[in-house]
Amino acid sequence: MKVLITGGHGQLGSDVTTLLQPAHEVISCSSRTLDIGNGEQVADIFSKHQPDVVVNCAAYTAVDTCETEAEQAWLVNATGPENLAKQTEAIGCRLIHISTDYVFDGNKPHTESYSEDDIVAPLSEYGRSKLAGEEAISKHSSNHLILRTAWLYGWNGNNFLKTMLRLALADPKRELKVVNDQYGSLTWTRTLARQVETVLSSNMQGIAHATATGSSTWYEGACFFLEAMEVPYKLAPCTTADYPTPAHRPANSILNNQRLEKNGTSVFQGWQEDIREYVALHKEDLIKEASQH
Repeated sequence: MKVLITGGHGQLGSDVTTLLQPAHEVISCSSRTLDIGNGEQVADIFSKHQPDVVVNCAAYTAVDTCETEAEQAWLVNATGPENLAKQTEAIGCRLIHISTDYVFDGNKPHTESYSEDDIVAPLSEYGRSKLAGEEAISKHSSNHLILRTAWLYGWNGNNFLKTMLRLALADPKRELKVVNDQYGSLTWTRTLARQVETVLSSNMQGIAHATATGSSTWYEGACFFLEAMEVPYKLAPCTTADYPTPAHRPANSILNNQRLEKNGTSVFQGWQEDIREYVALHKEDLIKEASQH
């Protein structure tokens, strides 16, 4: 199968590229080689490669920056998916698109989770631009699967867990405040890449949620990770109000993978198991990288 991956050098895209290369003909494009917001570039690469499937991992994910750089966020997160959807439809190609928990307002109690059928109500420019991308795909592509995920971490690039490790190593005695009233599921990009591989040849259509199972707060997740890393740390729980940010974040980002599970295609396990495997695989390199900052 010929697979075109957009955002192929990012945190998720690099894992998808690595996983799919052995069995498929993979064209992995970074944001530098393919700007999905540029319709001409998208048309050119489709004309050149004629892919069977496109996996869109490209996104403008700097959530707070999206508030002040909304035009760029909408270009990548809304216009980009629309360009891809139109081209995939034109050549009869499948589109797998990565979306986000930020399409929800997070007002459900944290004892509940969001299903694919729940009403969307984004709170931020990031969430609104990603929802517009979903809607454009639904409008212009008759063969697509949108995977909503959340709280991603991986080996490539920066993420919350790496930040916590870097700060803890820099000064183990410094007390770090971490938000303890936002709930979600820390999701390993390698597992999500495996999920992409699993649905690649499936006939699933529409929207499916795709995160690790179980949930935690950012504080609980950070504590678990640093314990697994066996590094000294001093964290203190705080509220969202104690740690204001430009973008309004959902208090509840817990997604229910019911469609994947119903179809028997879910590869996800508990978030704790994934973090243990992540640490077992990358512990020395994570410490080395964090110590260099």
